[in-house]
Amino acid sequence: MIVQSLLQAGTDTSSSTIEWAMALLLNNPHVLAKAKEEIDAVVGTSRLLEEHDLACLPYLRCIITETLRMYPIAPHLAPHQASSDCVVAGGQYIIACGTMVLVDVYSMQRDPTMWDEPNRFIPERFEVGIGEDGDKQVVRMMPFGMGRRKCPGEGLAWRTVGVALGLMVQCFRWERMGKEEVDMSEGSGFTMPMVVPLVAMCQPREEMDEILKRI
Repeated sequence: MIVQSLLQAGTDTSSSTIEWAMALLLNNPHVLAKAKEEIDAVVGTSRLLEEHDLACLPYLRCIITETLRMYPIAPHLAPHQASSDCVVAGGQYIIACGTMVLVDVYSMQRDPTMWDEPNRFIPERFEVGIGEDGDKQVVRMMPFGMGRRKCPGEGLAWRTVGVALGLMVQCFRWERMGKEEVDMSEGSGFTMPMVVPLVAMCQPREEMDEILKRI
């Protein structure tokens, strides 16, 4: 049962994040082009992107971070329980011991008092030294929770999503199915799936043809 839970939590969340990221990239082709340029410059087209390359692909990480900001894999995190009575918001609310607590990460990461243009996909907001806050923006992020009770699979998730998304960008040319933007409506569920599953057109890049043939 534990192994089943670990596999389900690790696969469903990662695949959902990749789907949201690809949908955002298809709706923002200039970001997709910039990501491809970075991968080509760092990895090239003579081999496939590998896990050790991720440290040298900061823009790809910005894309994933911005995706997690807009569409966190668990919009209310896992349920927690108050271990003692506590007071929050300057005494406005009293949380009794034993109360189940859900954290609305989705709203927090789209709070207009904390984020500039919170409903726009802007990976550059997380680039080091860019903007008023620079790299400090990432401190406001908590899609995996915080502290000792945060998601234990965070590191694996970053690597899994990074490699998968990077390979999809490196190896294929992507286009939307028609002129209209991809429907970004949010469904219900622990991992907030897309209401309309993503469908897109892809073709192998000519530069990667020989590599793909050897797989």
